[in-house]
Amino acid sequence: MLFGYGRPMDEPVTAPRLMLLDVLRGAAIVAMILYHLLWDATLLGFVGTDIILSPAAIAAQLTILGSFMFLVGMSLVLATRNGIAWPRFWRRLALVAGAALLITLATLWFFPETYVFFGVLHAAALFSLLALPFLRAPTWIAAATGAIVIVLPLLFKAEIFSERLLAWIGFYPVSPPTNDLVPIFPWLGVVLLGIALMRVFLTTPSAARIAAWRPAGFLSRGLNFAGRWSLVIYLVHQPLLLSILYPLAALRPSPPESRAETFSRSCEASCAATGSAGYCQDYCACALVEIAGRDLWAAAEAAEPTPEQRQSVAGAGSKQFEGVSSR
Repeated sequence: MLFGYGRPMDEPVTAPRLMLLDVLRGAAIVAMILYHLLWDATLLGFVGTDIILSPAAIAAQLTILGSFMFLVGMSLVLATRNGIAWPRFWRRLALVAGAALLITLATLWFFPETYVFFGVLHAAALFSLLALPFLRAPTWIAAATGAIVIVLPLLFKAEIFSERLLAWIGFYPVSPPTNDLVPIFPWLGVVLLGIALMRVFLTTPSAARIAAWRPAGFLSRGLNFAGRWSLVIYLVHQPLLLSILYPLAALRPSPPESRAETFSRSCEASCAATGSAGYCQDYCACALVEIAGRDLWAAAEAAEPTPEQRQSVAGAGSKQFEGVSSR
């Protein structure tokens, strides 16, 4: 009902399951895994941060999150279309809330600076409660309220909401450090739009035909399976990804030292015999600027430098360093 949807206890057992919704949820979970794979690869240095921060990656993240929230609203309508079976509802809510708490504890242990305090599962649990009145309200009220909730954070922001204590509401100008944040504004609005759309869909002639559809091919069956087990997949996919990527990162050879790093290390080691660490760092930094600017790399890297090359390297940066040290 939250990451999936359940059949209310008072609904006939023969009621058809809308498997297309499972397939859509499965597609969203696969897309999320691919995005998290990219995020993990960035974290471990396999790819540059410019990829994960690109407009395309950000758009993909928002689309995936939006699809999950939209499906939460649609699933709530299906799960309660013949009335709310409260025991089942509370069990499902407790399951998702417990999984959300597990995510918080795990990320607090492994990523204490950016732990998840209000992520996808936290939002799914809370939004399922907040959306209950809209399941029986007129459809246009759900749609209008959803639109308002989405638009409001574009019109109003305040620094106080950048604190973790209030960030889950959503009016922050800058998000607090966290690996996942799904605030009420605007994402509850997406859930409400999902409720409105599903309620309209169930009144159309196409509803019965789509409800009778069954996945036939390998891909649709796989996505259907993933959609029905989406909560379990959500909980285990990141530990599995990291258990594969961390050993690969440890086996990856270190990138070769750049010529600038090699020169700085050699220069500071030679200077250490006559000067302090701070003096040597400043002097070698100035020498590096001079060598790079005058293209003296051949002299600096020569295995057996000539007297002229030794003199040019020894004098590199002297004027700059004298100017810096005299300030």
